[in-house]
Amino acid sequence: QVKLVESGGGSVEAGGSLRISCAASGWLYASHAMGWFRQAPGRQREAVAIIDSAGATRTAGPVKGRFTISNDNAKNILYLQMNSLKADDTAMYYCAAEECYGRYCFHGFSPSEYNNWGQGTQVTVSS
Repeated sequence: QVKLVESGGGSVEAGGSLRISCAASGWLYASHAMGWFRQAPGRQREAVAIIDSAGATRTAGPVKGRFTISNDNAKNILYLQMNSLKADDTAMYYCAAEECYGRYCFHGFSPSEYNNWGQGTQVTVSS
């Protein structure tokens, strides 16, 4: 069973930077895709950035140019580098993963496409 554990959240002032991590383990199939999602109180969970099994990334509009997703495959750690943080970025950030049978794996921006989730790490940005 896939296990995902996030870390690195915290409080930061607007304009600051933060990097959060997701340690993954328990892969069963040939390939996997991963992503970062966030959910603020009273709002739906939304995609932040995703990465496919080939390392190609896609970033959601609100954070494009400020957030970068990356993957250290040797260490099985997913990162999200967050720069120029805004108060609107305040949310619980979740790591998600989904496996594929084939050698290539891609899943999109919808949270429903992922069956494996971490417990979340809180990011709070003060203005």
